[in-house]
Amino acid sequence: MSASPVICVGGENLIDHVTRDGEVSALAGGSPFNVAMALGRQQADVRYLTPISTDTWGDTLAATLLASGVKLAGGRVDAPTTIARVTVTNGIPSYVFERDGTAERSVTAASLAAAMPAGTTALHTGSLALTDGADAEAWEETCKTAYASGTLVSLDPNVRLSVITDIDTYRARIFRMIKAAHVLKLSDEDLEGLCPDMPQDAALAHVRSQTSASLLVMTKGPDGAIAMRGDNTVNIPAPPVPGLVDTVGAGDTFMATLLAGLARTDALAPSALDGLDAAQVEALIRRAGMAAAINCSRAGCNPPTLSELDAAMAAVG
Repeated sequence: MSASPVICVGGENLIDHVTRDGEVSALAGGSPFNVAMALGRQQADVRYLTPISTDTWGDTLAATLLASGVKLAGGRVDAPTTIARVTVTNGIPSYVFERDGTAERSVTAASLAAAMPAGTTALHTGSLALTDGADAEAWEETCKTAYASGTLVSLDPNVRLSVITDIDTYRARIFRMIKAAHVLKLSDEDLEGLCPDMPQDAALAHVRSQTSASLLVMTKGPDGAIAMRGDNTVNIPAPPVPGLVDTVGAGDTFMATLLAGLARTDALAPSALDGLDAAQVEALIRRAGMAAAINCSRAGCNPPTLSELDAAMAAVG
């Protein structure tokens, strides 16, 4: 495997208009956008496939990724930037999205294939990109094609039921897509959104029975994370967060760190995933949890750099 495997990331990019304790700020965001940024800060070779607007907000988004070392494979388009209205209450964000006709939805299966470089090692997507419309269909087709070609496919549904108009169609899409994924990460809230009438244990077992993913991870906020690989199940407590600010981007930082960890250990390939043992999975999840904890000590999505994360891991032994 290459020393720097190419990781392609795609999905929404947007501006978070955040209201916190009566104060308003505007921050670059979007779940896959955040994953790309976090990967770049950990010195991964990451290409962002989704177009970014040429408007002023788009300039902010592009500059944020470039400053983190991300290559803009999807280019810029003359369409407005998606806006998310975010209200943070007791550290927990709630969202309202304005996405009609925006730049990040200007994708087709053909445009995504053109943006993805030859020799791509892994493809990651999820979140709003999969909710509805022709763009969701394009992402589903792109992931299916990548999976069939042997590219590692990573999926984080990041379920937002409040913005989904046809929940049954959405759930059906996600359950189709988890059948063509190698890495599946979801939160306990995502699981409830996908399987609303099941107890958590039964819902997790159901998802596991339906997915092709060799590595399945469920994050549980302050209760840590559970990872399943073959016959091994690993439960990891969440590291303490010194001075919790908010949880914006915590799951995205976790996801990115998981992919970066797989890349750093030459395990970012379907065959390599199948060989991971419990100790290796535990190390990956502990590192991802630490990165998420660092992010939660800062406002908005502000993932750690590789040196910051290495120092934090060294401090806990």
